[in-house]
Amino acid sequence: MAARGNGRQMVDVDGRRIAVTNLDKVMYPETGTTKADVLRYYAEIADVMVPYTANRPATRKRWVHGVGTARHPGEVFYQKNLDESAPGWVARRSIEHSSGPNEYPLVNDRATLAWLAQMSALEIHVPQWQFERTGGRRKPDRLVLDLDPGPGVTLSDCADVARLARDILVDMDLEPLPVTSGSKGIHLYAPLDGRWSSDQVSAVAHELARALEADHKDLVVSDMKKSLRTGKVLVDWSQNNQAKTTIAPYSLRGRLTPMVAAPRTWEELDDPDLEQLDFEEVLDRVREHGDLLAPLLVSRDAGLEPTPEHLASFDATPESRDRLAKYRSMRDGSKTPEPVPDAAARPSSGNSFVIQEHHARRLHYDFRLEHEGVLVSWAVPKGPPLDSDENHLAVQTEDHPLEYGTFEGVIPKGEYGAGDVKIWDAGTFELEKWREGKEVIATLTGQPDGGLGGKPRKYALIHTSRPGAENNWLIHLMDPDRKKKTPSKRRSPAPAALAADAPDDVAPLSRPLRAPMLATAGTASDLDPDADWALEMKWDGYRAVIYVDGDEVWLKSRSGKDLTATFPELLKPIREAVKPASVVLDGEVVALDRKGRPNFGFLQSRAGLTEDESAARSASIELMLFDLLELEGHDITADEYDVRRAALRASVVPTGPVQVSEEFDGDIEAALASSTSLGLEGVIAKERDSRYTEGKRSRAWIKLKHQRMQEVVVVGWRAGGGSAAGGIGSLVLGIPDAAGIRYAGRVGTGFSDAERRSLVTRFRSMAREKPPVHDAPRDELLHVHWIEPELVGEVTFMEWTSAGSLRHSSWRGWRPDKSPEEVRVE
Repeated sequence: MAARGNGRQMVDVDGRRIAVTNLDKVMYPETGTTKADVLRYYAEIADVMVPYTANRPATRKRWVHGVGTARHPGEVFYQKNLDESAPGWVARRSIEHSSGPNEYPLVNDRATLAWLAQMSALEIHVPQWQFERTGGRRKPDRLVLDLDPGPGVTLSDCADVARLARDILVDMDLEPLPVTSGSKGIHLYAPLDGRWSSDQVSAVAHELARALEADHKDLVVSDMKKSLRTGKVLVDWSQNNQAKTTIAPYSLRGRLTPMVAAPRTWEELDDPDLEQLDFEEVLDRVREHGDLLAPLLVSRDAGLEPTPEHLASFDATPESRDRLAKYRSMRDGSKTPEPVPDAAARPSSGNSFVIQEHHARRLHYDFRLEHEGVLVSWAVPKGPPLDSDENHLAVQTEDHPLEYGTFEGVIPKGEYGAGDVKIWDAGTFELEKWREGKEVIATLTGQPDGGLGGKPRKYALIHTSRPGAENNWLIHLMDPDRKKKTPSKRRSPAPAALAADAPDDVAPLSRPLRAPMLATAGTASDLDPDADWALEMKWDGYRAVIYVDGDEVWLKSRSGKDLTATFPELLKPIREAVKPASVVLDGEVVALDRKGRPNFGFLQSRAGLTEDESAARSASIELMLFDLLELEGHDITADEYDVRRAALRASVVPTGPVQVSEEFDGDIEAALASSTSLGLEGVIAKERDSRYTEGKRSRAWIKLKHQRMQEVVVVGWRAGGGSAAGGIGSLVLGIPDAAGIRYAGRVGTGFSDAERRSLVTRFRSMAREKPPVHDAPRDELLHVHWIEPELVGEVTFMEWTSAGSLRHSSWRGWRPDKSPEEVRVE
């Protein structure tokens, strides 16, 4: 994964960037096993381990300074709550405890496992149940017995008890699988079909332990008291309790040596010299034999609410297809007037919908669509939007029976959802799209006197995909009558500057220009710790607003200058990537070098601002999209960041050079480190609950750059000498202020010889006698060739002088996408 060392490094794990530190730290002194060895083990074992931890709340045991020695054991602590610094991509779910809610990580992928290893979480403990799609707890999909040897008892004695337990379990039609625990004993796992509750499974396991104790009093004990365990094997049945956990299969143990909870064969348990296995042995076994515990995975989808993908992936039992199991578990038919069917939902192909006004603790609306025999349901606090300029939050809840489509009544106090339920509207819908867990588009036709107004209304439900809020969607009203527009080629009146730049086969943009939102320069300390920030990489290119209308595409700079003719190779990919007929997007045009890194110099060449033709030919132009201003003719800038991002993801299918800029998964420190390693300009932090403020510089967006940069107005030049003779020696710079333009110093580095000569020719037609700056120093008055203040460039610099000039500046390039009026002190 990474080279050894004690410094901080960034590693890539399946596309996730993780900061790793202290790789040479010895975690197991007896064997010299280091943190780098632990990371390597978890990275290699993830493919077989993650199926046993996925969607289960993970409790971790951490040895921050290593496990220590027998004489000086290392400090260890249990951790349930997820660290606030956890990367945003770590899946998580909350569990309510008596002391309050705890947010647990879900070890659903290799990257999460590697991140936990970086945190020195050697042991991963999980329960026998998983979270379901909507956040509730599924019934357990496995039974576990922990065979724990007391004083004077060997691992071979545990194997004897395992065989005795196996005989009973097989008689119950359960086929157990052994795992040496990596500590002292043996775990037996048996797959379940999702019919039994945790209490029921615990009761069965308890009776099994008692039966073993009754038949083998000299060898087995089922009571937890330590005083009873000498010379016996404890059959610990309690780990089937909903609140209990077991060391995950393939997890390391925090023992003196790096042992593992390792799946074994029954033949191995017959060996009188049976021993625990260390991590290197386990890796070798997996390479040679694969996952010996794999038969347990047949139960992993038991009780899962089915989707076509789930049903295609395994031969589901009737019980596992019961999408109403959670619904029934939350209601007592003898206490509530709601329909509570005994049987599982049967497949159907109906297209009914119902929207119910629900006066519970807080008024909300329940939005339900018939799908695969149930009413898939969302709670919409503000109700379905009736204005296409609005988007509302929709929280997915448990599936409801079809009979609920006609339910009205009062749910009694003390019951789930207590309150008055009335039908707000009901009818049928025409389905356009159903992407499970991602997007639903349907046109609803309700009653003439219903809440929807008696006319067809097209709604899009879009999953926001935000960690920690997995059930959150947005619901957007679309125009069902809107057709894909074929724009007229008739040229509308337009400013001469825009018309002159337009390609011959594209009509000038006739709609009003949109001004992009601007970020405020800052540092990590400027990020409000109480706010929720999204982090994106800062792309070193030209900011662009992209207008798509039918088959027509326009690209405009921040100041409204046309970029369509400059980057014609983007037009076809944009048409292919954008799904709606009409959108306005915000993004950045970047030029990539052969290593795939943004190169501002290449972008200058590609735009024809320099004469480096080889650079222009080698530049690869891409468009990075990061926001959405308008969707199907409806302005969505008033929506919060997460809503706009969800709409953007739903509207754009990344294609070739057209990409959606991803959020960075991690904290600001890690984001800046990743930006540096990728050769990027910096990071943009955006408040998640902020709206899009057009044309304004806002502290809701903060840009953090690795170098200090400043846009400048070029107001003149000084002749060069020596090797620069015949060309410019330096450019004279200005910054707009209240009095006009003030002097901001000069820049003389960052130019090629060819650029120095070509600029003299370019500036001849722009010459003027009087200085454009109101405070030109005497020395400049004597030596400068003044030009009209029409061109904007960008420089890097060390600091500002007390007189307001740039110190140690270097030329970066021209900014044709900016106007002089837009330049301000960063």
